[in-house]
Amino acid sequence: MQANMRALDKYLCLDDFEKAAKRHLPRPLFGYVAGASETGASLRHNREDLANYAFLPRVLRDVSQRSTRTTIFGESYSAPFGIAPMGISALMAYRGDLVLAQGASQAGIPMIMSGSSLIRLEDVVASAPGTWFQAYLPGEPVRIDALVDRVAEAGFKTLVLTVDTATLANRENNIRAGFSTPLRPSLALAWQGITHPRWTVGTFLRTLLQHGIPHFENSFATRGAPIVSSHVMRDFGRKDHLNWTHLERIRNRWAGRLVVKGLLHPDDAATAQVLGTDGVIVSNHGGRQLDSAISPLAALPGIVERVGEKMPVMVDGGFRRGTDIMKALALGARFVFVGRPFLYAAAVAGLPGVMKAAELLHVELHRNMALLGLSAIDELTSEYVVQSA
Repeated sequence: MQANMRALDKYLCLDDFEKAAKRHLPRPLFGYVAGASETGASLRHNREDLANYAFLPRVLRDVSQRSTRTTIFGESYSAPFGIAPMGISALMAYRGDLVLAQGASQAGIPMIMSGSSLIRLEDVVASAPGTWFQAYLPGEPVRIDALVDRVAEAGFKTLVLTVDTATLANRENNIRAGFSTPLRPSLALAWQGITHPRWTVGTFLRTLLQHGIPHFENSFATRGAPIVSSHVMRDFGRKDHLNWTHLERIRNRWAGRLVVKGLLHPDDAATAQVLGTDGVIVSNHGGRQLDSAISPLAALPGIVERVGEKMPVMVDGGFRRGTDIMKALALGARFVFVGRPFLYAAAVAGLPGVMKAAELLHVELHRNMALLGLSAIDELTSEYVVQSA
Protein backbone atom coordinates (compact mmCIF):
# COMPACT_ATOMS: atom_id res chain seq x y z
CA MET A 1 0.00 0.00 0.00
CA GLN A 2 2.77 2.44 0.92
CA ALA A 3 4.53 1.89 -2.41
CA ASN A 4 1.26 2.38 -4.27
CA MET A 5 0.60 5.62 -2.43
CA ARG A 6 4.07 6.92 -3.36
CA ALA A 7 3.29 6.21 -7.01
CA LEU A 8 0.30 8.54 -6.63
CA ASP A 9 2.46 11.54 -5.71
CA LYS A 10 2.08 12.80 -9.29
CA TYR A 11 -1.61 13.47 -8.62
CA LEU A 12 -1.71 16.97 -7.17
CA CYS A 13 -5.46 17.64 -7.40
CA LEU A 14 -8.65 15.79 -8.28
CA ASP A 15 -8.61 17.00 -11.88
CA ASP A 16 -5.40 15.01 -12.43
CA PHE A 17 -7.36 11.79 -11.91
CA GLU A 18 -9.81 12.79 -14.65
CA LYS A 19 -7.00 13.24 -17.17
CA ALA A 20 -5.58 9.83 -16.30
CA ALA A 21 -9.02 8.17 -16.41
CA LYS A 22 -9.67 9.56 -19.88
CA ARG A 23 -6.59 7.69 -21.11
CA HIS A 24 -7.31 4.56 -19.07
CA LEU A 25 -11.00 3.96 -19.75
CA PRO A 26 -12.56 2.92 -23.06
CA ARG A 27 -14.25 5.86 -24.77
CA PRO A 28 -17.85 4.72 -24.08
CA LEU A 29 -17.16 4.31 -20.36
CA PHE A 30 -15.36 7.60 -19.89
CA GLY A 31 -18.09 9.31 -21.91
CA TYR A 32 -20.74 7.85 -19.62
CA VAL A 33 -19.05 9.13 -16.46
CA ALA A 34 -17.98 12.54 -17.76
CA GLY A 35 -21.06 13.35 -19.81
CA ALA A 36 -24.27 15.18 -19.09
CA SER A 37 -27.62 15.62 -20.86
CA GLU A 38 -28.33 17.49 -24.10
CA THR A 39 -26.23 20.69 -24.29
CA GLY A 40 -24.47 20.12 -20.96
CA ALA A 41 -25.73 23.46 -19.63
CA SER A 42 -26.51 22.14 -16.14
CA LEU A 43 -23.05 20.59 -15.91
CA ARG A 44 -21.46 23.92 -16.85
CA HIS A 45 -23.65 25.81 -14.39
CA ASN A 46 -22.32 23.67 -11.55
CA ARG A 47 -18.75 24.83 -12.13
CA GLU A 48 -19.54 28.39 -13.25
CA ASP A 49 -21.65 29.19 -10.20
CA LEU A 50 -18.88 28.02 -7.89
CA ALA A 51 -16.55 30.45 -9.66
CA ASN A 52 -18.98 33.30 -8.98
CA TYR A 53 -18.13 33.31 -5.28
CA ALA A 54 -14.95 34.67 -3.71
CA PHE A 55 -13.63 34.53 -0.16
CA LEU A 56 -13.32 37.35 2.34
CA PRO A 57 -10.60 36.05 4.70
CA ARG A 58 -9.75 37.12 8.25
CA VAL A 59 -6.17 37.32 9.52
CA LEU A 60 -4.09 37.31 12.71
CA ARG A 61 -6.11 34.51 14.25
CA ASP A 62 -4.57 31.55 16.00
CA VAL A 63 -5.60 28.65 13.75
CA SER A 64 -2.94 26.21 14.96
CA GLN A 65 -5.55 23.84 16.44
CA ARG A 66 -7.90 23.84 13.46
CA SER A 67 -9.85 20.71 12.60
CA THR A 68 -11.95 19.61 9.64
CA ARG A 69 -13.93 17.13 11.77
CA THR A 70 -17.67 17.34 11.21
CA THR A 71 -20.79 15.76 12.74
CA ILE A 72 -23.99 14.98 10.87
CA PHE A 73 -26.87 12.72 11.94
CA GLY A 74 -24.98 12.16 15.17
CA GLU A 75 -22.02 10.60 13.30
CA SER A 76 -18.56 12.15 13.43
CA TYR A 77 -16.53 12.30 10.21
CA SER A 78 -12.97 13.42 9.51
CA ALA A 79 -14.15 16.08 7.05
CA PRO A 80 -17.41 17.62 5.77
CA PHE A 81 -17.42 15.73 2.47
CA GLY A 82 -18.27 12.25 1.24
CA ILE A 83 -18.51 10.18 -1.93
CA ALA A 84 -21.66 10.65 -4.01
CA PRO A 85 -23.52 7.68 -5.52
CA MET A 86 -22.32 6.63 -8.99
CA GLY A 87 -23.86 3.85 -11.04
CA ILE A 88 -22.00 0.90 -12.60
CA SER A 89 -18.81 1.82 -10.70
CA ALA A 90 -17.63 -1.79 -10.87
CA LEU A 91 -17.39 -1.49 -14.66
CA MET A 92 -15.00 1.46 -14.36
CA ALA A 93 -12.88 0.08 -11.51
CA TYR A 94 -12.40 -3.50 -10.38
CA ARG A 95 -14.97 -4.08 -7.59
CA GLY A 96 -15.61 -0.36 -7.79
CA ASP A 97 -18.38 -0.06 -5.20
CA LEU A 98 -16.31 -2.01 -2.70
CA VAL A 99 -13.15 0.05 -3.15
CA LEU A 100 -15.12 3.32 -2.94
CA ALA A 101 -16.85 2.18 0.25
CA GLN A 102 -13.65 0.82 1.79
CA GLY A 103 -11.69 3.93 0.83
CA ALA A 104 -14.34 6.16 2.37
CA SER A 105 -14.38 4.08 5.54
CA GLN A 106 -10.60 4.24 5.91
CA ALA A 107 -10.62 7.99 5.21
CA GLY A 108 -13.32 8.54 7.85
CA ILE A 109 -15.96 9.88 5.45
CA PRO A 110 -19.32 8.48 4.23
CA MET A 111 -19.92 6.89 0.84
CA ILE A 112 -23.35 6.57 -0.78
CA MET A 113 -23.74 3.35 -2.75
CA SER A 114 -25.76 3.68 -5.97
CA GLY A 115 -28.85 1.64 -6.65
CA SER A 116 -27.52 1.22 -10.20
CA SER A 117 -24.58 -0.80 -8.89
CA LEU A 118 -23.14 -4.13 -9.99
CA ILE A 119 -22.13 -5.53 -6.60
CA ARG A 120 -24.68 -6.83 -4.11
CA LEU A 121 -25.52 -4.23 -1.49
CA GLU A 122 -25.13 -6.89 1.21
CA ASP A 123 -21.47 -7.38 0.25
CA VAL A 124 -20.71 -3.66 0.34
CA VAL A 125 -22.27 -2.93 3.72
CA ALA A 126 -20.58 -5.99 5.21
CA SER A 127 -17.23 -4.61 4.03
CA ALA A 128 -17.94 -0.99 5.06
CA PRO A 129 -20.81 -0.83 7.60
CA GLY A 130 -21.04 2.96 7.55
CA THR A 131 -22.03 3.08 3.87
CA TRP A 132 -25.29 4.80 2.91
CA PHE A 133 -27.57 3.29 0.22
CA GLN A 134 -29.17 5.30 -2.58
CA ALA A 135 -32.29 3.95 -4.30
CA TYR A 136 -34.04 4.69 -7.59
CA LEU A 137 -37.55 3.54 -6.81
CA PRO A 138 -40.53 3.25 -9.14
CA GLY A 139 -44.04 4.24 -8.14
CA GLU A 140 -44.91 0.61 -7.45
CA PRO A 141 -45.65 -0.17 -3.77
CA VAL A 142 -44.72 -3.87 -3.99
CA ARG A 143 -41.28 -3.08 -5.41
CA ILE A 144 -40.79 -0.21 -2.96
CA ASP A 145 -41.55 -2.38 0.06
CA ALA A 146 -39.36 -5.25 -1.12
CA LEU A 147 -36.27 -3.11 -1.73
CA VAL A 148 -36.69 -1.07 1.47
CA ASP A 149 -36.93 -4.29 3.46
CA ARG A 150 -33.86 -5.73 1.73
CA VAL A 151 -31.79 -2.61 2.49
CA ALA A 152 -32.88 -2.72 6.13
CA GLU A 153 -32.07 -6.42 6.49
CA ALA A 154 -28.61 -5.82 5.03
CA GLY A 155 -27.85 -3.41 7.86
CA PHE A 156 -27.81 0.01 6.20
CA LYS A 157 -28.67 2.85 8.56
CA THR A 158 -29.19 5.61 5.96
CA LEU A 159 -31.41 5.35 2.88
CA VAL A 160 -31.12 8.02 0.18
CA LEU A 161 -34.05 8.31 -2.21
CA THR A 162 -33.18 10.00 -5.51
CA VAL A 163 -36.22 11.85 -6.88
CA ASP A 164 -35.06 13.65 -10.05
CA THR A 165 -35.31 10.66 -12.41
CA ALA A 166 -38.97 10.59 -13.41
CA THR A 167 -37.80 9.54 -16.87
CA LEU A 168 -34.55 8.79 -18.66
CA ALA A 169 -32.70 11.95 -19.63
CA ASN A 170 -31.71 12.75 -23.21
CA ARG A 171 -28.03 11.83 -22.92
CA GLU A 172 -26.93 12.28 -26.50
CA ASN A 173 -23.32 12.00 -25.38
CA ASN A 174 -23.88 8.33 -24.46
CA ILE A 175 -25.07 7.54 -27.99
CA ARG A 176 -22.17 9.42 -29.56
CA ALA A 177 -19.69 7.62 -27.31
CA GLY A 178 -21.23 4.21 -28.01
CA PHE A 179 -22.51 3.60 -24.48
CA SER A 180 -25.71 1.80 -23.48
CA THR A 181 -26.99 -0.25 -20.55
CA PRO A 182 -26.65 -3.10 -21.07
CA LEU A 183 -23.60 -2.72 -23.31
CA ARG A 184 -24.20 -4.25 -26.74
CA PRO A 185 -21.31 -6.37 -28.11
CA SER A 186 -19.89 -4.89 -31.32
CA LEU A 187 -16.66 -4.56 -33.28
CA ALA A 188 -16.33 -0.97 -32.07
CA LEU A 189 -16.66 -2.07 -28.44
CA ALA A 190 -14.15 -4.87 -28.99
CA TRP A 191 -11.69 -2.36 -30.47
CA GLN A 192 -12.03 -0.19 -27.39
CA GLY A 193 -11.09 -3.18 -25.28
CA ILE A 194 -8.05 -3.93 -27.43
CA THR A 195 -6.83 -0.34 -27.32
CA HIS A 196 -7.25 -0.04 -23.53
CA PRO A 197 -5.48 -3.20 -22.30
CA ARG A 198 -4.96 -2.08 -18.68
CA TRP A 199 -8.69 -1.65 -18.19
CA THR A 200 -9.54 -4.78 -20.21
CA VAL A 201 -7.22 -7.04 -18.23
CA GLY A 202 -7.28 -5.34 -14.83
CA THR A 203 -11.00 -4.62 -14.60
CA PHE A 204 -13.14 -6.36 -17.23
CA LEU A 205 -11.45 -9.74 -17.67
CA ARG A 206 -10.51 -9.92 -14.00
CA THR A 207 -14.17 -9.40 -13.09
CA LEU A 208 -15.39 -12.01 -15.58
CA LEU A 209 -12.90 -14.62 -14.39
CA GLN A 210 -13.49 -14.12 -10.67
CA HIS A 211 -17.15 -13.08 -10.50
CA GLY A 212 -18.82 -13.73 -13.86
CA ILE A 213 -20.73 -11.18 -15.92
CA PRO A 214 -21.85 -8.33 -13.64
CA HIS A 215 -25.57 -7.71 -13.26
CA PHE A 216 -27.56 -4.78 -11.91
CA GLU A 217 -27.84 -6.20 -8.43
CA ASN A 218 -29.69 -3.54 -6.43
CA SER A 219 -32.23 -1.73 -8.59
CA PHE A 220 -34.94 -3.82 -6.99
CA ALA A 221 -35.12 -6.65 -4.46
CA THR A 222 -34.24 -9.17 -7.18
CA ARG A 223 -31.31 -9.38 -9.57
CA GLY A 224 -31.53 -7.26 -12.71
CA ALA A 225 -30.11 -7.36 -16.23
CA PRO A 226 -26.48 -8.23 -17.04
CA ILE A 227 -24.19 -5.32 -17.90
CA VAL A 228 -23.28 -6.90 -21.27
CA SER A 229 -26.04 -8.39 -23.42
CA SER A 230 -27.07 -8.37 -27.06
CA HIS A 231 -30.80 -8.75 -26.35
CA VAL A 232 -31.75 -8.23 -22.67
CA MET A 233 -33.37 -4.90 -21.81
CA ARG A 234 -32.87 -3.18 -18.47
CA ASP A 235 -36.00 -2.76 -16.33
CA PHE A 236 -36.32 0.82 -15.08
CA GLY A 237 -39.77 0.38 -13.55
CA ARG A 238 -42.54 2.99 -13.44
CA LYS A 239 -40.44 5.86 -12.15
CA ASP A 240 -42.76 8.48 -13.62
CA HIS A 241 -45.42 7.29 -11.16
CA LEU A 242 -43.33 8.10 -8.07
CA ASN A 243 -44.89 10.86 -5.95
CA TRP A 244 -45.14 12.22 -2.40
CA THR A 245 -47.44 9.42 -1.25
CA HIS A 246 -44.67 6.95 -2.02
CA LEU A 247 -42.20 8.98 0.03
CA GLU A 248 -44.67 8.87 2.91
CA ARG A 249 -44.93 5.09 2.46
CA ILE A 250 -41.14 4.75 2.56
CA ARG A 251 -40.95 6.90 5.68
CA ASN A 252 -43.50 4.71 7.44
CA ARG A 253 -41.68 1.52 6.49
CA TRP A 254 -38.04 2.62 6.90
CA ALA A 255 -36.87 2.94 10.50
CA GLY A 256 -33.45 4.39 9.72
CA ARG A 257 -32.35 7.81 8.51
CA LEU A 258 -34.13 8.90 5.32
CA VAL A 259 -32.53 11.41 2.94
CA VAL A 260 -34.10 12.79 -0.23
CA LYS A 261 -31.68 13.61 -3.06
CA GLY A 262 -32.33 15.65 -6.19
CA LEU A 263 -34.23 18.69 -4.84
CA LEU A 264 -33.74 22.22 -6.21
CA HIS A 265 -36.94 23.98 -5.10
CA PRO A 266 -37.48 25.19 -1.50
CA ASP A 267 -41.12 24.08 -1.55
CA ASP A 268 -40.09 20.50 -2.31
CA ALA A 269 -37.57 20.54 0.52
CA ALA A 270 -40.27 21.80 2.88
CA THR A 271 -42.67 19.05 1.79
CA ALA A 272 -39.98 16.42 2.32
CA GLN A 273 -39.36 17.77 5.81
CA VAL A 274 -43.06 17.71 6.71
CA LEU A 275 -43.26 14.06 5.61
CA GLY A 276 -40.50 13.11 8.03
CA THR A 277 -37.36 13.20 5.90
CA ASP A 278 -34.21 13.48 8.04
CA GLY A 279 -32.14 15.41 5.48
CA VAL A 280 -31.99 16.51 1.84
CA ILE A 281 -29.27 16.62 -0.79
CA VAL A 282 -29.60 19.59 -3.12
CA SER A 283 -28.62 18.24 -6.54
CA ASN A 284 -29.22 18.48 -10.28
CA HIS A 285 -27.82 14.96 -10.76
CA GLY A 286 -24.45 16.25 -11.85
CA GLY A 287 -26.07 17.83 -14.92
CA ARG A 288 -27.21 14.40 -16.11
CA GLN A 289 -31.00 14.88 -15.96
CA LEU A 290 -32.84 18.12 -16.82
CA ASP A 291 -30.65 20.27 -19.05
CA SER A 292 -30.50 23.95 -18.02
CA ALA A 293 -31.59 23.20 -14.45
CA ILE A 294 -30.07 25.63 -11.97
CA SER A 295 -26.97 24.56 -10.12
CA PRO A 296 -27.23 23.12 -6.61
CA LEU A 297 -25.11 26.04 -5.35
CA ALA A 298 -27.65 28.52 -6.76
CA ALA A 299 -30.52 26.59 -5.16
CA LEU A 300 -28.75 26.06 -1.84
CA PRO A 301 -29.37 29.41 -0.03
CA GLY A 302 -33.12 29.30 -0.64
CA ILE A 303 -33.45 25.75 0.62
CA VAL A 304 -31.26 26.41 3.65
CA GLU A 305 -33.38 29.45 4.52
CA ARG A 306 -36.55 27.36 4.24
CA VAL A 307 -35.59 24.15 6.09
CA GLY A 308 -32.00 24.51 7.29
CA GLU A 309 -32.94 24.90 10.94
CA LYS A 310 -35.18 21.83 10.82
CA MET A 311 -32.90 19.29 9.13
CA PRO A 312 -29.44 19.03 7.54
CA VAL A 313 -29.14 20.36 4.00
CA MET A 314 -26.43 18.68 1.94
CA VAL A 315 -25.31 19.28 -1.64
CA ASP A 316 -23.50 17.72 -4.58
CA GLY A 317 -22.58 18.67 -8.13
CA GLY A 318 -19.35 20.06 -9.57
CA PHE A 319 -17.19 20.04 -6.44
CA ARG A 320 -13.50 19.47 -7.16
CA ARG A 321 -11.51 21.48 -4.61
CA GLY A 322 -11.42 22.13 -0.91
CA THR A 323 -12.33 25.74 -1.70
CA ASP A 324 -15.43 24.53 -3.57
CA ILE A 325 -16.55 22.63 -0.50
CA MET A 326 -15.92 25.66 1.70
CA LYS A 327 -18.10 27.86 -0.49
CA ALA A 328 -21.03 25.45 -0.13
CA LEU A 329 -20.53 25.24 3.64
CA ALA A 330 -20.43 29.04 3.85
CA LEU A 331 -23.79 29.16 2.04
CA GLY A 332 -25.35 26.85 4.61
CA ALA A 333 -24.67 23.29 3.48
CA ARG A 334 -23.93 20.86 6.30
CA PHE A 335 -22.14 18.38 4.06
CA VAL A 336 -20.87 18.12 0.47
CA PHE A 337 -20.74 15.02 -1.73
CA VAL A 338 -18.19 14.59 -4.52
CA GLY A 339 -18.79 12.10 -7.33
CA ARG A 340 -16.90 11.77 -10.60
CA PRO A 341 -13.37 12.50 -9.28
CA PHE A 342 -13.55 9.62 -6.81
CA LEU A 343 -14.64 7.21 -9.55
CA TYR A 344 -11.79 8.40 -11.77
CA ALA A 345 -9.39 7.80 -8.89
CA ALA A 346 -10.78 4.30 -8.33
CA ALA A 347 -10.54 3.51 -12.05
CA VAL A 348 -6.87 4.43 -12.39
CA ALA A 349 -5.56 3.37 -8.97
CA GLY A 350 -8.14 1.31 -7.06
CA LEU A 351 -8.34 1.66 -3.29
CA PRO A 352 -5.09 3.69 -3.01
CA GLY A 353 -6.53 6.11 -5.58
CA VAL A 354 -9.70 6.63 -3.57
CA MET A 355 -7.69 7.27 -0.42
CA LYS A 356 -5.37 9.66 -2.28
CA ALA A 357 -8.35 11.63 -3.60
CA ALA A 358 -9.78 11.92 -0.09
CA GLU A 359 -6.39 12.98 1.23
CA LEU A 360 -6.03 15.71 -1.41
CA LEU A 361 -9.41 17.21 -0.52
CA HIS A 362 -8.74 16.93 3.21
CA VAL A 363 -5.35 18.65 2.93
CA GLU A 364 -6.83 21.44 0.81
CA LEU A 365 -9.58 22.00 3.37
CA HIS A 366 -7.16 22.03 6.29
CA ARG A 367 -4.78 24.47 4.57
CA ASN A 368 -7.49 26.82 3.36
CA MET A 369 -9.18 26.96 6.74
CA ALA A 370 -5.97 28.52 8.04
CA LEU A 371 -5.82 30.99 5.16
CA LEU A 372 -9.45 31.96 5.73
CA GLY A 373 -8.92 32.36 9.49
CA LEU A 374 -10.95 29.41 10.76
CA SER A 375 -10.37 26.80 13.45
CA ALA A 376 -13.57 24.75 13.07
CA ILE A 377 -15.88 23.89 10.20
CA ASP A 378 -18.94 25.32 11.95
CA GLU A 379 -17.25 28.75 12.01
CA LEU A 380 -17.62 28.92 8.23
CA THR A 381 -20.59 31.23 7.54
CA SER A 382 -21.80 33.54 4.79
CA GLU A 383 -19.67 36.40 6.11
CA TYR A 384 -16.63 34.69 4.55
CA VAL A 385 -17.93 34.68 0.95
CA VAL A 386 -19.04 37.35 -1.50
CA GLN A 387 -20.49 37.10 -4.98
CA SER A 388 -17.77 38.17 -7.38
CA ALA A 389 -19.81 38.19 -10.58
